[in-house]
Amino acid sequence: MSNHEHHVRILVVEDDTQIRKLLKVTLQAHKYNVYEASTGEEGLEQATLASPDLVILDLGLPDLSGLDVLRSIRERSNLPVIVLTAIDREADKIFALDHGADDYVTKPFGMGELVARIRVALRHSARAQEDPVLHHGELMINVAQRSVELKGEPIKLSPTEYDLLKILAFNAGRVITKSQLLKQVWNEYDDSNRHYLRIYIGHLRKKLEDNPAEPKYIVTEPGVGYRFLAAE
Repeated sequence: MSNHEHHVRILVVEDDTQIRKLLKVTLQAHKYNVYEASTGEEGLEQATLASPDLVILDLGLPDLSGLDVLRSIRERSNLPVIVLTAIDREADKIFALDHGADDYVTKPFGMGELVARIRVALRHSARAQEDPVLHHGELMINVAQRSVELKGEPIKLSPTEYDLLKILAFNAGRVITKSQLLKQVWNEYDDSNRHYLRIYIGHLRKKLEDNPAEPKYIVTEPGVGYRFLAAE
């Protein structure tokens, strides 16, 4: 574990005492400094006072909606925020991601999964400038040249396929919603072109995956979007 993780401050905004306790114990075991809030108001206060490096935000808070808390945080900073959502609240996940959340974890969640999400979000926040070359396992993307190689062989991608892959790979480990991809690749603000997205993701998988039916690079987050799996 690198030294910088020892000083990372994480704010947990969660009204369920048991979950808050579990998060605190686990995160402290990973050498994170943990701050707690049990309401949205308290969370916003702590987000200013404690200067956290990352916020874990439950969307079901007793006073403010977690989405309002997220919106207030986003108005003031780019602080990474991971939201905790109930299993059946797909619309909340999508709304939160479209309004600036970095990722989500669905309750009940495994702590290993949450810690992995935290590491990804912190890595993204630390990497302010773009790397000219992205390496993910046997895949290499040269951003300056707009070229892609797999296992040392050049892969021919259309401009749209390349833009889609670049956005997903730059956000490796994070889920990107369908709306975000439509806006960034096609400048589309209406979702009527979602079927294009499915078609282009299909093309990419055929070109990149050993077995497109069991993708190891671009995985579907059902109902939400796509996640590019970062090679550790």
